[in-house]
Amino acid sequence: MTKDPAGNFPELRPLHASYHFGWSGLTAATGEVHFTKPSREKFQFDGTGRTIGLVRVLWKLDVNHRAAASAETLHPIDTQQTESYHWKKIVTHLTFTSSGVTGARTESQSGTVETKTRQFSLPGLFDLHSAALYLRSQPLRDHSVYRVVVYPGTNAYLATVTVLRREKISVHAGSYNAIKLDLQLKRIGKHMELEPHRKFRRGSIWVSDDADRLLLRIEAQIFVGTVWAELQSVHFDKE
Repeated sequence: MTKDPAGNFPELRPLHASYHFGWSGLTAATGEVHFTKPSREKFQFDGTGRTIGLVRVLWKLDVNHRAAASAETLHPIDTQQTESYHWKKIVTHLTFTSSGVTGARTESQSGTVETKTRQFSLPGLFDLHSAALYLRSQPLRDHSVYRVVVYPGTNAYLATVTVLRREKISVHAGSYNAIKLDLQLKRIGKHMELEPHRKFRRGSIWVSDDADRLLLRIEAQIFVGTVWAELQSVHFDKE
């Protein structure tokens, strides 16, 4: 694992951004994110997402996600996510400490409610929000490699991020000089052994090569083909 502390790259400014998500050439969902710094000690991410169009007819999903991270160390504090489907609702709450994470997952379906709790002990864990903040804080020199353990919901994964190159990319929000990253994931088993991810094969991530290092586009090869997310618009809050 990468042991470097949070880097000295300028912190992300408070912003609102919108994204589209899709499968192959089909736009399947939209998302809105709001990144803030509500206090000197904390960063906060609030996001909402929903399937749209034909995909929503076949698979209704609404998601709300909130995550908080330490502004000093960029390590996670807590995460709460609510997923609402046609037939069930899932609420996941994660609480992080310096030694690991405690998670509770509540599933409501057909009048029944079931809650499962679990713990995972490993210093230096990240959630998705804090992992993104940590990686953008690093120098991101070409060919450098970063390895972090991410706990997004119910399992831990070893994420290996390799900086491939600088290139130009155009997304709906505009044209950017970008840094292209390669992402590989391995699931961490009960006995800390590394296992192949059953659904994820590999991914590519583009972030803007500027003072903001915005997430511009993600492409992931998974078991059903290529899925993607792309920045549609962004505006920064007045300070």
